[in-house]
Amino acid sequence: MLSVADIRQHLASLHEVPRAQARAMIPDFYTSTEFLEFEKDAIFRREWVCLGHAGEIAGPGDYFTTELVGEPLLVVRGEDGTVRVLSNVCRHRGNVVARGAGTARLFSCAYHAWSYRTDGQLQAAPYMDRVEGFDKANCALPAFTTEIWQNFIFVNLDGKATPLAPRLTDLLPHIDPFQHQDRISVFTADDVWKTNWKCLTENFMEGYHLSATHLKTLHPITPTNLCAKIEGNAHFTAYRSHYSPETPERTPYHPNLPVEYRRHSTLFCVFPSFVVSYASHFTLYMCLRPGAAVDEVAIHWGVAGYVPDRHAPEVAPYVELCNAFNAEDREKLETLMQGLRSRHYTPGRLGPEDFEGTIWDFYQFMADRVGRS
Repeated sequence: MLSVADIRQHLASLHEVPRAQARAMIPDFYTSTEFLEFEKDAIFRREWVCLGHAGEIAGPGDYFTTELVGEPLLVVRGEDGTVRVLSNVCRHRGNVVARGAGTARLFSCAYHAWSYRTDGQLQAAPYMDRVEGFDKANCALPAFTTEIWQNFIFVNLDGKATPLAPRLTDLLPHIDPFQHQDRISVFTADDVWKTNWKCLTENFMEGYHLSATHLKTLHPITPTNLCAKIEGNAHFTAYRSHYSPETPERTPYHPNLPVEYRRHSTLFCVFPSFVVSYASHFTLYMCLRPGAAVDEVAIHWGVAGYVPDRHAPEVAPYVELCNAFNAEDREKLETLMQGLRSRHYTPGRLGPEDFEGTIWDFYQFMADRVGRS
């Protein structure tokens, strides 16, 4: 097993490797528990991480809870309409305040009944008026740095990341025509797969596996040979997955969707771990974060569409399709983790630029962030 320093040194060496000579990463990149712990601090506490779609909390008081590298979070739309990501830890003795998802005007800690408003301010603390010097104004739930981009909710735990939107300006020409801002949230789910978070990030972002892994689900729609890489930058990677000529139009789509955008999906990754597919009719997104172990990835995923509501007849068949190809990916990625633990595996060459160039972009991001010679 390589040390964290060894893995970082290997990442740093990738800057000297020509793209034409690119190989898959060493197994320890995915299987080292020590490196995962390092990633949590060096990447997930410092980068912008997507938590979900703003449509999941469409009205005042709507909320959901989650966690990120052990930090309990409360994602809520306030009475003022502002989306906030608050610490979900009571300011009294540290218990979790809210659980699950729903709608509330107050969040009351079940331990000692301290209650908080949707903006995080302490509303009530029983009997604390008997404590000399106690000041409710100093007991608000901390708010994390938050940015809404393309209706997605991003958080930066350490509050030091540069703004997100300017990083992604180069991506906009490839995705704005889909009119994603007019798509509503129609489905969400949470899951845990037995694979490393990077394995799923890479899998979502390469078209090489589409025809082999998804022979009956995606190959008839978006075969591997019709994938085309989009030039990315240090903050994202992307590719187009063109539809087979036999594929009928995928509807319903926005009336202003250009004709050429009706015949492909654009898949992109906002580093480190937000992966998305804008198809002509629906958006599929996955918010990925490390799980409890090196071979676990926690997934919050959902679908948004240009439909009147979540009960529109087109929603269920698309979610069914997503569940089918997700199950195929899950099977392959969980056996991948078994293979990566072999002492006899030597990383192979990456595929053509249009099929696996996105993987090389991801490696370069990791090298930039945590590589060290």
